[in-house]
Amino acid sequence: MDAPSLEPHRDCPLCPRLASLREQLRVEQRDWWNAPVPALGDPQAWLAIVGLAPGKHGANRTGRAFTGDASGDLLFATLAKFGLAEAGEPKGVLIVNAVRCLPPGNRPEPLEIRTCRQFLSGHLSAPVTIALGQIAHQSAVKAMGGRLPKTRFAHLAEHRMPDGRILIDSYHCSRYNQNTNRLTVEMFEAVFARAIALGKQEGR
Repeated sequence: MDAPSLEPHRDCPLCPRLASLREQLRVEQRDWWNAPVPALGDPQAWLAIVGLAPGKHGANRTGRAFTGDASGDLLFATLAKFGLAEAGEPKGVLIVNAVRCLPPGNRPEPLEIRTCRQFLSGHLSAPVTIALGQIAHQSAVKAMGGRLPKTRFAHLAEHRMPDGRILIDSYHCSRYNQNTNRLTVEMFEAVFARAIALGKQEGR
């Protein structure tokens, strides 16, 4: 994949439903980003993190993946605790969403996920990847050449891809999952502790 095609155009028309919402928000919120959110961090990272899609008041507003909402607060606090971020900037980490544009109700449709996978695949060269949630897991598995449904999602599950890359699953760090204790701080930190251990094994 050529480098320019790793990121969708600001006015990407590939998903009409998402493009329509984007245009609506550009009228309603003129000072927001309101465009596909690019990958954030180090292109040569040893660890990739795949989320679902930009949050309305988070990345869709700020233009930075996982920046500006509760999910990002937990993610960056966890990264900082493990020395993987400093002053809000990832260190040795690349953060990217499976779907680059804000979907209505935070729910992308299957065709939108599949269409946006062309912008995901080239970002997953790291030896270790963390998938945040089942949709991110499924899209990452397909982008990395794995097979579904043999590669099943479960919190802290580990999957070895055909070329040796490792995928680790986590529940998404959404506000809802945090508020319902589906995902606790301790559970989330365990994912990153395991990723670091695997990264050392892989020679990061």
